[in-house]
Amino acid sequence: MDFPIFHLDGMGNRLLIAVVAIVHVIINHPLAVGIYPLLTLLEWKGKRTGDPRWDEFAKRVTFVVLIITTSFGALTGVGIWLSTALVSPFAIGSLLRIFFWGWFTEWLVFITEVVLILAYYLTWDSWREGRAKQYHLGLGAAVSLFSWLTMCIIVAILGFMMDPGAWKENAQFWSAVLNPIYLPQLAFRTTFALTTAGLFAGFMLGITFWKDAEFRGQAMRFVSCWTLIWLPLCGLASWWYLERVPDAMVNLIPIGMMTQQFADWQDEFLWITVSVLGFIGVTALAGALVPRRIPRFVLLLPFLFGIVLLGQFERVREFIRKPYVIADYMYSNGVRVDEVAFYKKNGILPYSTFVTAHEVTPENKLLVGRDVFAISCSRCHTTNGINGIVAKFDKLYGGESWDAQQMKVFLDGMHMSHPYMPPFPGNDQEAEAMIAYLQDLKGNPSMLEGAQVAGIPPAGERMSPENALSDSVSRAN
Repeated sequence: MDFPIFHLDGMGNRLLIAVVAIVHVIINHPLAVGIYPLLTLLEWKGKRTGDPRWDEFAKRVTFVVLIITTSFGALTGVGIWLSTALVSPFAIGSLLRIFFWGWFTEWLVFITEVVLILAYYLTWDSWREGRAKQYHLGLGAAVSLFSWLTMCIIVAILGFMMDPGAWKENAQFWSAVLNPIYLPQLAFRTTFALTTAGLFAGFMLGITFWKDAEFRGQAMRFVSCWTLIWLPLCGLASWWYLERVPDAMVNLIPIGMMTQQFADWQDEFLWITVSVLGFIGVTALAGALVPRRIPRFVLLLPFLFGIVLLGQFERVREFIRKPYVIADYMYSNGVRVDEVAFYKKNGILPYSTFVTAHEVTPENKLLVGRDVFAISCSRCHTTNGINGIVAKFDKLYGGESWDAQQMKVFLDGMHMSHPYMPPFPGNDQEAEAMIAYLQDLKGNPSMLEGAQVAGIPPAGERMSPENALSDSVSRAN
């Protein structure tokens, strides 16, 4: 291994990835995957009824979707690659190796999807009549298919990170793709995307065609029926998905929803969630039965509630995967499960590039301790920012002085007392150095700088990973 140090203190590495990823999913699911089948259906209804207002409504929504997905959607998509590559390069590198051909195919599908989306909107006016309209509806169907295929490939990777399944035994590509969580997660995300697409279309009716009460009533009834069809299917898919999530992850859901204290009132939160879903269902039912009586502001609320639920789902899904970034294969700090014993014996500093030194001495103890913290803890913790380590230990010790021996005991067993935390990957000397740094941090609060800010040069000649095993043997002899 070749451990780098990227650290965004204050905000925190994991929040950086979480914000970018959640915003991307909120945009991608309803506006890239779910909306195009609905838009194509709206366009088809306009052709079938001969009413151009259906066609115009579909075109207006397509324009809004195109602007949002090609700006914020594209930026956050690239942002996911950038942030994960900086924060967790070993995880993203492992996933690239495992899913190389899957990701290669996904990029081809994605490029095709973008070309089809542009063609779908730009040919709208010129392909309005006769056979050309049939071609345009075919474009809409093709966009719907390719946007869903993009999701199909990405969901395989997301499911693999939660449960690699048979891949751990045979390391086969198709074993990784067809992991135990793949189909239920795909069903959940597909139905959720289609449901929230209906909510977004209802929201757009509150902006366009509001003065045309006749058409607004017809369109509201149509999109409400669409939502009512997919909402119960989404509920069934979510139940299937939850049934396939490993028990260890299910046990972390109460903490993942908010904080450890939240575990005491998780039932109340579940009732809130049920109430929100009930409100969405009642609003959709009202839209189907009495579409003209729904106030304009009410049309925004179901869509907002839908994206909040989607964001919360992504947050919980990310948390319950801990202590792993790839279940049973790689811990959240980038250390593989089968490497921990080696690093505990030989230390992790000799295999890290941007560190002050490769071994602990009395003179460099605090500086090296800072490096050890950055390597082993900073994927999830800051110093004094969000999820700050100082506040965590203050809470653990009640604000009293931190005893080094007690802290060492905690580090040795934290993965057992706190199952969402990985084991400390370094040796005893590195643990003691990090404890010394943390104790100094308590009295002298500061923000941790990563190598990209501090400009830490490579510390001498680093041992190559290829020579690690032979070096270990020579030390033993």
